[in-house]
Amino acid sequence: MEIQQLKCLIAVAEHQSFTKASSHVHLSQPSLSKIIKNLEEELQVTLFDRTTRQLKLTDAGEIVYDAALKLISTLDDLSGRLDDLMHMPSGEIKIGIPPLIGTLFFPSIAIPFRKLHPKISLKLVELGPKRVESLIDEEKIDLGISVLPTNTEKFIVHPFTKDEFVIYVSQHHRLADRDFVSLHELQDEQFIIFNEQFALHDRIIQECLNAGFSPQITYQSSQWDLIAELVKEGLGITILPKSVYSKINQHTIKMVSLVNPTLMWELGVITKKDCYIPFAAKKLLNFLVNNPVNQLKQLNKRLG
Repeated sequence: MEIQQLKCLIAVAEHQSFTKASSHVHLSQPSLSKIIKNLEEELQVTLFDRTTRQLKLTDAGEIVYDAALKLISTLDDLSGRLDDLMHMPSGEIKIGIPPLIGTLFFPSIAIPFRKLHPKISLKLVELGPKRVESLIDEEKIDLGISVLPTNTEKFIVHPFTKDEFVIYVSQHHRLADRDFVSLHELQDEQFIIFNEQFALHDRIIQECLNAGFSPQITYQSSQWDLIAELVKEGLGITILPKSVYSKINQHTIKMVSLVNPTLMWELGVITKKDCYIPFAAKKLLNFLVNNPVNQLKQLNKRLG
């Protein structure tokens, strides 16, 4: 049984004539008659009483007609809802995002995205990149923002943005007046870094080892603002992205460029390979991929 057959049945029943119904369904009368005949053979019942001048439904025809009306109505509703989804997507997106990344970039993302897709809500899962990747792998969140490089065998990676790592020291630190410093000059410093849940923890340790020393780590935290407070109090130095500088007290904490080597912080939007992505999540993914971070403010202004 096909949808076209049911639509033809409804047309014939309502017009009580093959001739009138054929015009309505845009078929020739012989084609329409054949479709109804095939349906009767398939169901093994007679649907129309053809002995009268006007076609009338048989008892079996009434049953099929009522069922056809309900089915077509359901399909029309389904089609309408899918059309609404495609043109005005709605729903909730679960996005994993490390706290530092959320602080730096999420407001710039959320404001224009909300204007474009007011029926989509964003549920933030704020965890370190390692845990974000685990939740993506476990299919507990739709997409995540993580620090690159990551496992490209498990995840599809869409580069998102990049930033430069710099040194943050208190205003009274010996390096506070320097314009730049090389990494090996920091071998006697006390480091304050993110804890093991964060990719920056491993990255900083590895970069120090590459420079020929093992960092002296005095404090570890999951909160970037606590790290900044500890630096302000002169309890150590930290290495964080340059974009953090706009979020801290620039009178009490100084930023020093890092050279030899220059270290980059690269972020990407990740999804699990061979995993279904809800339509609303695809909208956010496309938004992030097609709108560079440094252009989001301009986009927000254009949207008004």
